[in-house]
Amino acid sequence: MIDWAIVSRRSIRSFLPTPVPLEEIEAMLNVARFSATGVNLQPWNVHVVTGDMKARLSAALAEVDDHPADDQRFSDPYAYYPREWTSPYIERRREVGWGLYSLLGISRSDKQRMHEQHGRNYRFFGAPVGLFFTIDRVLQEGSLLDYGMFLQSLMIAARGRGLHTCPQAAFLKYHSIITEMLEIPKSQMLVCGMSLGYADDGSIENTLVTGREPVRAFTTFHSE
Repeated sequence: MIDWAIVSRRSIRSFLPTPVPLEEIEAMLNVARFSATGVNLQPWNVHVVTGDMKARLSAALAEVDDHPADDQRFSDPYAYYPREWTSPYIERRREVGWGLYSLLGISRSDKQRMHEQHGRNYRFFGAPVGLFFTIDRVLQEGSLLDYGMFLQSLMIAARGRGLHTCPQAAFLKYHSIITEMLEIPKSQMLVCGMSLGYADDGSIENTLVTGREPVRAFTTFHSE
């Protein structure tokens, strides 16, 4: 069951509007809180958005995203991706991007449709639940490693309940809007966002499955 939950996890980009009960969200977070963490720091802070708050936040983010002059005022709080793309990472990035656009029939020259597709991030891809994860700014890189385990645990707990997720770095650019609307203290830094809900199996974008390198490609066994 655990192996299935890990292997079947993928980033879903189209969700059904089916509500997720608050009790289910709490139950998944209750599982994730047991993730490994150095000297038990437990660096995670979670903000769950649903209903009117999610709608207002989506509208505010979309308003800025659709106006390039305003959009230029915003930047990520930290470098999630490499500042300089090298092989094999640039190829993997392109494979995902063009794989998705190909499924959706978006050509490389259609900048408007690319923008619209990217903008669906800020509407949580139609998911009924959005989550934002923050960390105390006094903590260091090791706590971000712990945070990754927490996020993975949450996503696996979701799969065990028949739910899907999409972890999203796209929200980082608008961290100032998000933290202001959710009244998150300035001492907290946004780590990422996430969409949570039931996958729309009829949406073609959800057929995208990214490739993974075989074990022997990234593992060296030392015995002597």
